[in-house]
Amino acid sequence: MRLHILASAMFFGLGAATLAVSAQGDEGARDETFRQLDLFADVLTRIESDYVSDPDKAELIENAIDGMLQALDPHSSYLSPDDFQDMQVSTRGEYGGVGIEVTIRDEMITIISPIADTPGERAGLEPGDRIIAVDGESMLGADMNEAVDRMRGPAGEPVTLTIAREGVDPFDVRVVRDIIEVRAANWRMEDDIPYLRITTFNEHTTENVVAGLRDLTEANGGPLPGLVLDLRSNPGGLLEQSVSVSSLFLDGGEVVSTRGRDPRDTERYNAEPGDMLNGAPIVVLINQGSASASEIVTGALKDRERATVVGLTSFGKGSMQTVIPLRGGRDGALRLTTARYYTPAGVSIQATGILPDIAISSRRIDPDAPQRFTEADLRNALGNETGEQRAEIDAAAVEQPPEDWAEGEDYQLARAIEVLQAMMTRDQAALDR
Repeated sequence: MRLHILASAMFFGLGAATLAVSAQGDEGARDETFRQLDLFADVLTRIESDYVSDPDKAELIENAIDGMLQALDPHSSYLSPDDFQDMQVSTRGEYGGVGIEVTIRDEMITIISPIADTPGERAGLEPGDRIIAVDGESMLGADMNEAVDRMRGPAGEPVTLTIAREGVDPFDVRVVRDIIEVRAANWRMEDDIPYLRITTFNEHTTENVVAGLRDLTEANGGPLPGLVLDLRSNPGGLLEQSVSVSSLFLDGGEVVSTRGRDPRDTERYNAEPGDMLNGAPIVVLINQGSASASEIVTGALKDRERATVVGLTSFGKGSMQTVIPLRGGRDGALRLTTARYYTPAGVSIQATGILPDIAISSRRIDPDAPQRFTEADLRNALGNETGEQRAEIDAAAVEQPPEDWAEGEDYQLARAIEVLQAMMTRDQAALDR
């Protein structure tokens, strides 16, 4: 009975959309949609009657819906009721797991970035690592929701991840799950320079950043003379948090705009008046793992000439997803790409990323090594509407650590501090005139 209810609900929804098209006179579109629905019903009936074992009908329907959404782009998906609840927990900044951000690349679960100060980071997991098994169960061909479900669990329980990494044989990593209390911002004085790193954009990011700026002001003994804002390997998060964080450093004006299928449906998000740094110089650090909300902040501060951007071209995720609960979440939710976003200069960075003002690498670039994957490499990724392609890294145009640079020392950060010091000196000289 449950199968009929679920199937009828889906067929009714699609049929209603078809009738709306018919009302506009498109009989051909209506007939084609009904033909495809008949095909789906035929396949489902054949599976139910002839498959070697009795299938879970509800799971079949959920997978069909998820497959339909994943065919659109890599960021659209179906969330089951449990997955929807997990997503809500994640955005609140606390859950039990290993602490990594993942995506699907080449049909494999791939790590975008380990979250700072979590079991995943401490275990040595790296961006680009492929998770091919969890506790011995193959993840080849698994969807992201399934992989996340397998990796999450009660704090204190171990999980073994089998990792495929470029240039080495697959190996196992044993990680003990913990409560991932994602502290969205970390800060310290670095060589007497205020330094603040944002690791994610969850519900607490802005309040964490405000607390960090106040602590740094106290440690400095007065107003901050400048700031290094580190957004490297920040996979993004909530749009409203990227806007409110940008607003801390801007005195009003546009932060970002979003545009859906109809260009007339454009929404603009503006900063509130009041710059917490009172115009003091900012250097923003980015790399190829800086994505989504972190790109919104970078684009806003760069286009508004509020910051100098240092590092490597960002990930290039210029699309916005809307989570649409189904029956109040009782049937889960759709995570649907509904708009592209644009920097204050009206530029879409989808699949291209944000270019730094000063290109600096954290390590020596091996021209023969594969480049780190980006949005443009994801299956079914949206292209940039201008047709522009992501530029390949030109090693000759990127500043790299000298041959004798100490292993483990952060060259990008060291150079960002030097750039900020030069900006602070320039500003002080202008005041002294």
